Amino acid sequence: MCEGAVTTLLTWERSVVLRRRIRIIVAITIVWNIVEATVSLLAGHAASSAALIGFGLDSVVEVLSAAAIAWQFASPTPERRERTALRVIALSFFGLALYVATDALLTLFGVQQPEHSQVGIVIAGLSLVVMPVLSWFERRTGRELGSASAVADSKQTLICTYLSAAVLVGLLLNSLLDWGWADSVAALAIAAFAFREGVEAWRGDGCCASAAANALAADEADAECHDGCCAQYDAPRRVSSKAAGE
Repeated sequence: MCEGAVTTLLTWERSVVLRRRIRIIVAITIVWNIVEATVSLLAGHAASSAALIGFGLDSVVEVLSAAAIAWQFASPTPERRERTALRVIALSFFGLALYVATDALLTLFGVQQPEHSQVGIVIAGLSLVVMPVLSWFERRTGRELGSASAVADSKQTLICTYLSAAVLVGLLLNSLLDWGWADSVAALAIAAFAFREGVEAWRGDGCCASAAANALAADEADAECHDGCCAQYDAPRRVSSKAAGE
């Protein structure tokens, strides 16, 4: 079943509230990630730390993903922009997976070594506190609204949390025990997870979109859904259509 599926049609008033909430979450995410990217990239450059530079670039990717959601929900009919937003999010997942995997392998094979950075440890620790909250709030809102793109973006934010943990553990182990390979192993697992989520976001079945999107593009949704979740939209949509006809 698609993760963003809902079983009932939302009222117009509730949809407006949820869309406004997503715009607020996205705005906070963008601001935080701009700060995070700036600090991480500067600290990474100062310490010649590939791990921190990769963490900063991940924050840039997160900004792009959140910007796609902001663009989608700036429209009076965000469901019409759902698929394009999902494509942008999927590409950001792929880019993140490619960079993190490359960076991890270079470090793992000794081409480069992460350096100690107190600033990096602090920013990674803060990210572990901030990002899970933003991810949970956006995913909860996206599920209720039935927005596959919002749910996908919340996963992007969650990956940023995992990467924060990997960078933090790697920096600590490297500083305390001189284990430069620790963050590489964790980063490779994150890269695999990011690639998988990118594939899911790229496929982004129409039935995962909002109920309004299904009402506007029922034929496309039915054609693309193969796991039965469209039936959960189809029943209330037909009831609504029948009531409108009466």
